[in-house]
Amino acid sequence: MKIPEMMHAMVLEKVGLPLVYKDIPVPVAKGFQVLIKVKACGVCQTDLLIIDGELTCPKLPVVPGHGIIGRIVCKGATVGNFYNGDLVGVPWLGHTCGYCKFCLEGKENLCDKASFTGYTMNGGFAEYVIADIRFCIGLGAEYDSPSATALLCTGLIGYRSFSMIEVSAKNIGIYGFGQAAQIITRIAKLQGKRLFAFTRETDKEAQIFALRIGADWAGSSNESPPEKLDAAIIFAPEGELIPKALMNVDKGGQVICAAIQMTDVPAFPYHLLWGERSVRSVTNTTRQDNAAFFELLKNIPVHIQTEIFELKQVNDAILKIRHGKVKGSAVLIME
Repeated sequence: MKIPEMMHAMVLEKVGLPLVYKDIPVPVAKGFQVLIKVKACGVCQTDLLIIDGELTCPKLPVVPGHGIIGRIVCKGATVGNFYNGDLVGVPWLGHTCGYCKFCLEGKENLCDKASFTGYTMNGGFAEYVIADIRFCIGLGAEYDSPSATALLCTGLIGYRSFSMIEVSAKNIGIYGFGQAAQIITRIAKLQGKRLFAFTRETDKEAQIFALRIGADWAGSSNESPPEKLDAAIIFAPEGELIPKALMNVDKGGQVICAAIQMTDVPAFPYHLLWGERSVRSVTNTTRQDNAAFFELLKNIPVHIQTEIFELKQVNDAILKIRHGKVKGSAVLIME
């Protein structure tokens, strides 16, 4: 296909302002890079954190957007095993240095020199995007759908959060029942776990939905579950949930914090932590996580509700996310 010189994109020019629809040059793939014609890109809370300046070091101007699905249309000279026309996914982690202590220890998600899609490098709110093929995920035809963008964002971070839990854990609590929680519920139930869903007190709809897709109990985050938990994952960005979760986990239990940012954690008495309970955060994902998650998905049917927007409508999508008006995942489509 003929590649144009210019493309449409939604650009963040200044923190705190709406994205601007404009024409920018189509980037050129070099080395391990591929040029991808974007088919769909997710819009999520992390994009709001970038736009609002809560994630403080964006490359400005920047094209936001991660969780990208598209096809390779051009590749750099050192790209092997991928070809024009291949369907690929582009996650949040876009590049790491490869030689720092974290990279050498298999903890590339902690690399201090990492680059992130749609934050420190241009992302998928555009017709084309450049990506390092070593950090892309090759996708089969079954993922050629806007709904699959959620797997490359909340799906991956949910999987890493879940994988931090000890295999022996049986009763697992989930605080914040969004897309990541839905995917994890299906994985956990397949493994014979018991799921306890915690939502906002007023969100009866989410509680009913959690029970419908397999949760063994659902209630408010102010309630105590009928059984002690072995572990809890907190997807909601509310620090006050940490002591609440600690109250509900048994001795030796784990509390995993999956949000990229949380509000301040209130002071709590030491006895909530005592008994070898632990609190642990999740930071990004690794390529090993990505491969393991998509291997696992081969045995798990995952259906994700999406609300579709065109590229020019991204500011509308962002506004709806702010007010909790999006049912499922917000996805931009380019074709």
